[in-house]
Amino acid sequence: MHTDSEHVRDDQLVVTRSLAIPLGEFSFTFVRSSGPGGQNVNKVATKACLRWPVMTSPSLTGAVRDRFLAKYGRRISNDGDFLLNSQRYRDRQRNIDDCFEKLQALLLSIAVAPRKRRKTRPTRASKERRLDSKRKQAGKKQMRRRVSGDD
Repeated sequence: MHTDSEHVRDDQLVVTRSLAIPLGEFSFTFVRSSGPGGQNVNKVATKACLRWPVMTSPSLTGAVRDRFLAKYGRRISNDGDFLLNSQRYRDRQRNIDDCFEKLQALLLSIAVAPRKRRKTRPTRASKERRLDSKRKQAGKKQMRRRVSGDD
């Protein structure tokens, strides 16, 4: 499979410095695209369907695979293959490149583990500001109350 795309180098889909997937792991099938295309749409199968065995891919670490499955698990078939389609363009190669771009974006979104949130306690000054604003608000409400009729 030959592609001249900027995200594919040395027969690998390069996602980050540490994450690259050999193109041999991907397989493509082509079907007829839906939508407009004139007479040509009935003759030429240009819709690219990418299939990637993500469950058995040696290119992914366990943590990256777990994050990928958690976020995109609904796109994985019963066979453990990740499925992705592209029919944006009217020729096969551009749709293949589009599939690679989409997959690269999906992998970039989960490539780096999210930072754990560290619990912090409010400072004394922030507590004072909060209580002071509560007192001011209560004072405003107090002034709006009806005056008692004891005069």
